[in-house]
Amino acid sequence: MKQYLTFTDEVKHALENKMPIVALETTIISHGMPYPQNIEMAKEVEQIIRDNGAVPATIGIMDGKIKIGLNEEELLEFATNKSVLKVSRRDFPYAMATGKMGATTVAGTMIAAQLAGIEMFATGGIGGVHREGEVTWDVSADLTELAHTNVAVVCAGAKSILDIGRTLEYLETQGVPVVGYNCDKFPSFFSRESEFGVDYRLESPEEVAAVMDSKWKLGLDGGMIIANPVPAESELPYEEMEKVINGALAEAKENDIAGKKVTPFLLSKVKEMTAGKSLETNIALVKHNAEVAAKIAVALKKKQNA
Repeated sequence: MKQYLTFTDEVKHALENKMPIVALETTIISHGMPYPQNIEMAKEVEQIIRDNGAVPATIGIMDGKIKIGLNEEELLEFATNKSVLKVSRRDFPYAMATGKMGATTVAGTMIAAQLAGIEMFATGGIGGVHREGEVTWDVSADLTELAHTNVAVVCAGAKSILDIGRTLEYLETQGVPVVGYNCDKFPSFFSRESEFGVDYRLESPEEVAAVMDSKWKLGLDGGMIIANPVPAESELPYEEMEKVINGALAEAKENDIAGKKVTPFLLSKVKEMTAGKSLETNIALVKHNAEVAAKIAVALKKKQNA
């Protein structure tokens, strides 16, 4: 794999010295937020991870290489280049062979993190089963990746435009533990809760690290979801968001928007219908997830290196 991976000096030093590292995705930069909020968020999130004792590794594909860690110039390129591919498992061979620039999704980042030996990943929200997924079969590759790739993901739940109940059922079938970090309800991205519960509630980074360590020492392949609700002061109420999302879904159906175009359309409509508050909430939850992921990564390394 060495021919495909490149590392920043900071990440290389951390790997060689068995220091805690947190992987970060680039799709949220290239496709999830507008400029300049995306680059500001990316830099702030990296700093939050450093401030909490871990090393950030923002992952992306450039010039036929999987870059584990990006410098400032590369981050800016991901934030401003309009032709960046969205790379999940199926897209790796094409992006690598053609040398095209690719932003890794949750699934793509998990793959790259495991190749690099990184066990912790912080993101916004995972993909899942789309609403009416029983008809469209629109199921995110994030879920199948979580079934067999050994990377734990700190997230604010699943994106609220999805069918959260079916998403959790899929994860259960695949044997993926869903841990609530100081919560009993599974968060729904913009909101701190949903109608659905988590598998287990854990209260501290040390408790989460112990479960991760046990899982992988038992040879149980696959990831783990650490569901971390958005801070209360940044939350958008669940019932209010459901009305907004249902309105956006109805509009998408009226305009025959389907497939890959659905998610960006819905997120754009949600932003419009919440007068931009959804973007502020998105940024707040990503920062919070980075902080929690860094603390868990520190606890996990202490346990492994003891």
